[in-house]
Amino acid sequence: MLGSSDPIADAIGLLRPRTVVEPRLHAAGPWAVRFDPFPHVKLGVVVRGECQLALEGHEPVLLSAGDFYLLGNPPPYVLAGTLTAEPRPAKPLWDSAANGAVRIGAEADEDTYLCGGHFTFDDTNASILLDVLPPLVHVHAADPRGKLLAHLSELLVTEVETTAVGGSLVLDHLAQILFVHMLRAHADQAGRPTGWLGALNDDGIGAALRAMHADVAHRWTLEELAGISRMSRSAFAASFKSQVGTAPLEYLIEWRMSLARDALRRGTRSISELAFATGYQSESAFSTAFRRVVGSSPKQFRDTAHRAANSGCGSRGSPKAVTRSPAQG
Repeated sequence: MLGSSDPIADAIGLLRPRTVVEPRLHAAGPWAVRFDPFPHVKLGVVVRGECQLALEGHEPVLLSAGDFYLLGNPPPYVLAGTLTAEPRPAKPLWDSAANGAVRIGAEADEDTYLCGGHFTFDDTNASILLDVLPPLVHVHAADPRGKLLAHLSELLVTEVETTAVGGSLVLDHLAQILFVHMLRAHADQAGRPTGWLGALNDDGIGAALRAMHADVAHRWTLEELAGISRMSRSAFAASFKSQVGTAPLEYLIEWRMSLARDALRRGTRSISELAFATGYQSESAFSTAFRRVVGSSPKQFRDTAHRAANSGCGSRGSPKAVTRSPAQG
């Protein structure tokens, strides 16, 4: 059986996130650092002090002590003590990190401390999450989730600042826990996100989404899903399309094909096994649906993925791991 009744866990499982802890930033005086666009997700916390976050094309946002930020596929952006300072490029600064930290200005005058990292995903299914994330998710320290996040950040900062045995495993789990809580916080915020992530909080549509994920092989009908949501067919179809951005059965097909891509790339099932595991009565019916969504046959996709893996060019993000930025040693 493929999938579970937890769509967030399902999505993250397919993404196979690789966690990279970046050098800590200690800053004093006027400072600004410019970062390049990043194709996946960055996560950070202001441990002490405050700073401005200016994403290209967006108004600057003030980040205060205890605030968390998540950047989804962000454009170029600047972190700054003051926006009047001339930004310096992040890469050479990060490359010069010593003992896992970057320092700007005199240590005695330090007024800002930031800690963070980034996640890279398996490109095969990265769009599942990136398509429903905004460039910035900002959780204030005073947010109801802030207290829990503060406890997690204390543990994260402690692990980052030490080299204790098992530290990489602890960092991996802490970073992913923070990531999930940031996703939850985003889904809870007013003006919920378009897509499945926001729809999970709807009692009706969320129930239908969980049912589809729990039994992806079931031959779901619109009537069944509407019944689970306690709505009429027309009301359910309209609400699902409005919240998720696609029709219910189209969403189900796209999710099945995401699972299929992952299984084919890893070689965990034959094409015929995969057809029945994703709700198709025949391999030919599965292949037709796969070609329509993916643009190639299952066999072509599997063979291309295996050739790429054998040549050392496999998809980013597999296997899951946590690393410290090379500058951290």
